[in-house]
Amino acid sequence: MRADRDKVARLLKTARGQIDGILKMVEDNRYCLDISNQLMATQSILSKVNKEILRAHMEGCVKEAFSSGNEGEKIEEIITLIDKLSR
Repeated sequence: MRADRDKVARLLKTARGQIDGILKMVEDNRYCLDISNQLMATQSILSKVNKEILRAHMEGCVKEAFSSGNEGEKIEEIITLIDKLSR
C-alpha cells in the first residue's frame, strides 16, 4: 500500500471509535436520527480513507503499470472497482 499509512490508520481508528460510540447509542436506545447522523459521519470517514488509498494506488501502481507497458491488468482492476462503487 502506498497511501500515507499514518493518515489512513488515524482515520480508521477514528471510524472505529465512532462505531464503538454508535454501538453504545444503540444499546442505550438513543434517538434514531442521532444514530443515523453518526452512521453517516462514519461512512464519510471511510469514504475519505478509500479515496486516499485509491489516489495513492493511481499515482503509484497504476502509473508504474503504464510506464512498464502492463496497463491492461490495472485498467481491468479499475473497471471492476468502478462497477463496485456504482452499485
